[in-house]
Amino acid sequence: MNDVLEFAEKLALQTGELLRKYYDPSGVNAMLKPDHTVVTDADFAADQYLTREINAHFPGDQIISEESSHSVADIESPTWVIDPLDGTTNFSLGLAIWGISIARLIHGYPEIAVIYFPLIDELYTARRGADAFLNQKPISTQPPDPAHPLSFFACCSRSFRNFDINIPYKPRILGSSAYSFCMVARGTALLALDSIPKIWDLAAIWLLVEQAGGVIAAFDGPTPIPISPDIDYSHTSFTLLAAANQKLFDSSRGKIHRRS
Repeated sequence: MNDVLEFAEKLALQTGELLRKYYDPSGVNAMLKPDHTVVTDADFAADQYLTREINAHFPGDQIISEESSHSVADIESPTWVIDPLDGTTNFSLGLAIWGISIARLIHGYPEIAVIYFPLIDELYTARRGADAFLNQKPISTQPPDPAHPLSFFACCSRSFRNFDINIPYKPRILGSSAYSFCMVARGTALLALDSIPKIWDLAAIWLLVEQAGGVIAAFDGPTPIPISPDIDYSHTSFTLLAAANQKLFDSSRGKIHRRS
């Protein structure tokens, strides 16, 4: 498994270098997909590179990717779940928070996770049963501390449209679903909420948060993990909540209510 994690780390770094060639701080041309999400040429180039390398090194594995394959026939075969460019809107506007998310699932559960943000040089990694890391240094979630009253929770732009939120932490919208949950894993944010992430947004950070000592789960509705066969994940979203610990998860969940 270490060899697989090392491969995924190297792959994320290489994909980051590829994306840098497309990035422009003044912005790049973006298009709208049929589901009204943003896509750029960089998304497609990164997807092609990732899938080609995974197929070359793990020819028996399945792949789910935002820009290409959206389902699997079974969960008995190992499955890679990749987001070639998380934070595409940030990327297209010339902002710095965007990255690559890679997870490999065994029997439907994430076993390794790599999330890399090239412009801010942050590489998050995790392996089931081991620690979570940022740039090779262990990280962990941090519970509320009265000595640090400026705690925040990370959320998506839809959070306050879809929910009534009554929690005592400063909200921050970072523009990358993966980065929001990385903030919980590293102990910077107490909570993260995302209204409609898809499986490629959440597979890697699911493991990262767990291995960092946090709690992550569907806010309501079915759980995304383990994945299921014959689901078109391009049409399947999940509302996701993560917290530094179980006590905070339970208390905060009771203060977030979906609007009717």
